[in-house]
Amino acid sequence: MSNAVYFEQIKQLVELQKVDDAIYTVRQDMERAPSELDSLEQRFNASETQRNYIVDKLTHLQEQQKRLSLEIDDDSARIKKSKNKLMQVENTREYHAMMREMDSMEKVNRSREEEKMTLLEELQFQKDALAEIDLTHTAIQAELEVKRDGLEEKLKKGNAALSELNAKRAHVSKAIPQPVFMRYEFIRERLEHPVIVAVKEGICSGCHISVPPQSFIELQRGQQILSCPNCQRLIFWCEHFSVTDAPQCAPKMQPLTD
Repeated sequence: MSNAVYFEQIKQLVELQKVDDAIYTVRQDMERAPSELDSLEQRFNASETQRNYIVDKLTHLQEQQKRLSLEIDDDSARIKKSKNKLMQVENTREYHAMMREMDSMEKVNRSREEEKMTLLEELQFQKDALAEIDLTHTAIQAELEVKRDGLEEKLKKGNAALSELNAKRAHVSKAIPQPVFMRYEFIRERLEHPVIVAVKEGICSGCHISVPPQSFIELQRGQQILSCPNCQRLIFWCEHFSVTDAPQCAPKMQPLTD
């Protein structure tokens, strides 16, 4: 194979890879969108479960508060009634018996009052917890509604973009000799994206491993399309192409320093 034919075929393959890169990006975005929605739905369901638990607990506490209030009111009425009866007692024995009964009722009532105070503190704690989780719950719900509304539109745009890219791919692939295209497709079906990668400074950019010296010499000659001995991807030497023709050969951006 002459150098001119080799360079032309590599350019065609790199152009095909550009299209496949775009297809890969669109598909990744389309795959991520539902998973992001699923993750958000799980957060929403967990938040709702926690919220329902607090609401149920509040309901139970409020029922307890109501029961205690009724019992305290009943005891207070009984104590008041006993005090009225005490004024009508005719002997000491009956007087002391009624005093013991009243003392016992007052102790029970004090115990219930203490229980009521503890209950009121727990009620306030749960109300604060509900107010806090409601803020998160409402925010997640709003975000979920936006995500659901946007997902359909995003998938629709993604499918439209894929249709255009697939048409472009069909057009680009026609310019590639059939045996070379079939080799590209064979690798694409068996390896992770991408298929054809640049070799910079003797390093394969697909697997980031040094290309053996003999293979690198063959690659520099530019006479046949080679594969990386390690990852099996098609490879080309950056020095043969401009950055415009092969964006993979663009220098990495250096981090800014003070």
